[in-house]
Amino acid sequence: MTVVPPLTGDPVASISTPQPVVDEDRLAANISRAQSYMDAHHLNFRPHIKTHKIPAVAEAQRQAGARGINCQKITEAEVFADAGFDDILITFNILGADKLARLADLNDRVSGLKVVADSTVTVDGLAHHFAGRKPLTVLVECDTGAGRCGVQTPAEALALARRIVGSNALAFGGLMTYPKAGSEAATEAFFAATLTGLKTEGIDCPIVSNGGTPSLFSAHLVTSATEHRAGTYVYNDRSMVRAGHCTLNDCAMHILATVVSRPTPDRAILDAGSKALTSDLLGFADFGLIVEYPDAVITGLSEEHGTVDLSKVSGRRPEIGERVRIVPNHTCVVSNLFDQMVFHRGGVVTRVEPVAARGLVW
Repeated sequence: MTVVPPLTGDPVASISTPQPVVDEDRLAANISRAQSYMDAHHLNFRPHIKTHKIPAVAEAQRQAGARGINCQKITEAEVFADAGFDDILITFNILGADKLARLADLNDRVSGLKVVADSTVTVDGLAHHFAGRKPLTVLVECDTGAGRCGVQTPAEALALARRIVGSNALAFGGLMTYPKAGSEAATEAFFAATLTGLKTEGIDCPIVSNGGTPSLFSAHLVTSATEHRAGTYVYNDRSMVRAGHCTLNDCAMHILATVVSRPTPDRAILDAGSKALTSDLLGFADFGLIVEYPDAVITGLSEEHGTVDLSKVSGRRPEIGERVRIVPNHTCVVSNLFDQMVFHRGGVVTRVEPVAARGLVW
């Protein structure tokens, strides 16, 4: 049986649940706010498409002034290359013959493809595979305090840059980091020291790429950076509200859900479980905020059920069949759970977009 998607002009209230919906006006305001900030501080802005995975949204970001896009995996980049994007940075170490073959094909058809590396193993693997091919641009990933990937010191960054420069198959594209939120001083110190070393050796550094939505509106404090990358800002979510990055009124995505059971006066069951809300807590003790009942607590998720504690809700409580809107803890993961995203304005569907890069995790 074919499921008929919502149509333009349909009321959001008629949509089958669970389903994430995106407010067009909030989406546009989020894009404008971030781009205006970057423009004011003369920073190139490279949005991360992992949050939405939708070419039409990336095009809106580009039309607002974004310079290129950030993808996390090769398969994501392929989708956006097919959609006409040609300035793509993949911020992930790429290893393995199958992935390198796909990367080489992508590099042949994308004029501005760039990747990152943080070890001689990754660099040497890229150099070996791209020998005799169109050179691949590689940035050195630096760990400036987040404790994820990245070389640990400016000296290591300089050594890896030298190795890239010394390969005929590669081109040195610059430096990249995903910093710990609030670590602008440490990030700038790392970049500045590395840039000094590069300059001493006569190595040009075209791009210095900083990142993160939590750090978005303090990006200007990293004065060595030439660009900033951010993804979550386009929709925003509960974790961004907690971080002070935005308010609940800036959260463009809600997950529509239906109350399917009220087993006890203090418990409701939603049709949105881990397959709709994600099990990501991001430091929260619960699994999302119910807009209509902010004192309700989504205490647990199974695959198809969300369990809600209503004990702190005074006054009216939700009834069976009632629909609620949920602000997710982590909007990026929600996008990867659904085949389509419904956009609306004033409660009326404006468009339905396929989540084109959904599930593309390598």
